[in-house]
Amino acid sequence: MANVSSLVNESPILLPLNKDKTMYDGFVTVQERDFRLRIVLPSDRQLKRAKLHCCWQLKHLLRGYQHIVKQRLQHSDNLVSFILEFKTVLEVALRGRPESLSIPPPQYYSQLITEMEMLGWDKLLFIDSEFRMLRLKAGDSSEREHILTVKLKAKHPEESPECSADVPVPLDMAWTPQSTLEKLHSQFMLVLESLAEFWEVLDEIDRRTWVLEPERPSRADTMRRIAIGSNVSIRVDVNPRHPKMLPESCLLGAEHVVTPLRNKLNANMHMWNPGSSVLHNLQDVLEIEFPSPATHEKSSFSAECGICYAYRLETAIPDQVCNDPRCGQPFHQACLYEWLRALPSSRQSFSVVFGECPYCSKPITVKMAAPLS
Repeated sequence: MANVSSLVNESPILLPLNKDKTMYDGFVTVQERDFRLRIVLPSDRQLKRAKLHCCWQLKHLLRGYQHIVKQRLQHSDNLVSFILEFKTVLEVALRGRPESLSIPPPQYYSQLITEMEMLGWDKLLFIDSEFRMLRLKAGDSSEREHILTVKLKAKHPEESPECSADVPVPLDMAWTPQSTLEKLHSQFMLVLESLAEFWEVLDEIDRRTWVLEPERPSRADTMRRIAIGSNVSIRVDVNPRHPKMLPESCLLGAEHVVTPLRNKLNANMHMWNPGSSVLHNLQDVLEIEFPSPATHEKSSFSAECGICYAYRLETAIPDQVCNDPRCGQPFHQACLYEWLRALPSSRQSFSVVFGECPYCSKPITVKMAAPLS
């Protein structure tokens, strides 16, 4: 075993804690940074069975390098040679993670505690082990719960934090060296109130219609695909800044069903009243009543794909329908595209494939399927 003097020369602040020299505690210094480390050796002082106890900064830095450290313990001749190799591993890890060089000073933590006391600890949902990432909760005037994720920089509050939230607009938060988490939270509350009408529009659609897509909408989603009937739906994209205006709309289904609805939409567009709800306006211009959870089962609008016999293909649902009124079989776009491409009788022009319906043999076309996300 290497003598203590050699170890002291290499790491002067890593010292033995007992006469048997089976426990060492202190710091290893790499690139002018000190990292707390404790090494516990078995009674026979075999490095192979040594245990390392690291500070949280060191644990974070060594993520992805644990197997190398374990290997060095197995193959090092003595503690001094292991410490030398351990420092080399740390240098490589530091080069790969430059953010690890900027460990916050003590005043960072006192500043953070002060700001949290001003904001209120009841607003804190989560804080990570490095005290860098926080999740703050906020409730809007309609009692919807929202979460603001804040990633603080090492020089907080001089550097502006990174902020993210489940909202449909860019989250541009003003920040100065005098700003605090309380002021940041107040800005977020203003953003939420500016989107209240947008969420009311979508909440009404979610509550009173059968929404086919997205399956589990988030607060950032602006699109809804609403069931109109069997294999017929409308996709609307609501503008977060002007939620009561006519949204971008696209009717989906067999052409003989969609064409009359499209004609009504174009003819009645002038009737759109921004003072009424989007759902009420859509029903007026299309001259329909949307099926609702109170009157219909969702299974009525969840016809399986005629090729893969599933309703959902990852995130996609059947949105291609045979135009023959006697057939009306729905298909996933990807399924129909691959099916038609494999048939020798099909032909392709640019991104469109022309072929026959797998069920009724009537003409059917499909555009090239976009990759599944």
